Amino acid sequence: MHRQPLLAVLRAEQPLTLLHQLERLDQIGLRHVELAWTDHPHWTVQAAALVERFPRLSLGAASVCSLEAVEAARAAALGYAVSPVLDADLLQAARARGLALVPGVFSPSEVQRARRLGCPLVKLFPAAHLGPGYWPRLRGPLGSLPGCIAAGGLGVGDVGPWLAAGVDGVALGGQLNGPEAWAGLAELVNRLG
Repeated sequence: MHRQPLLAVLRAEQPLTLLHQLERLDQIGLRHVELAWTDHPHWTVQAAALVERFPRLSLGAASVCSLEAVEAARAAALGYAVSPVLDADLLQAARARGLALVPGVFSPSEVQRARRLGCPLVKLFPAAHLGPGYWPRLRGPLGSLPGCIAAGGLGVGDVGPWLAAGVDGVALGGQLNGPEAWAGLAELVNRLG
């Protein structure tokens, strides 16, 4: 993520229906993509097929809120998992399986708890409601912060302000709708290198 501080989050009940979007993301050079976990019986097999089909993409699981989701992400050979919540049991389960799990945080207390649980990276969610000034304001009272991915309700135009505010990455999901958003994403990827 140091070279390209950008992630796309894709949602579909069955991962193989995301094939066209993944091809587009691969073509424009985006490298980090999260596939939202669902309890569909073929999710793991389909996610594993996408891992094999797109070796240049760093694929992870999004919306991981249960042990079942952790196990599915690991079984699909995804490189990491991201959760909208901070759950010590999920973190422990992921570590036991050798899977990096990025927990979601919102409040200063959750950031502090994530640090105590040894999380080097957190997901600030939902970031759109907080604004880019929120994360740097936490440095004063909390001191050194973990790495941060801003996520939730952000569009292509939000990436610059959030990166300028000091987060380590920005996740784009629901705002990637329509040709204008995709064109903006391609331009952003090209600019970020």
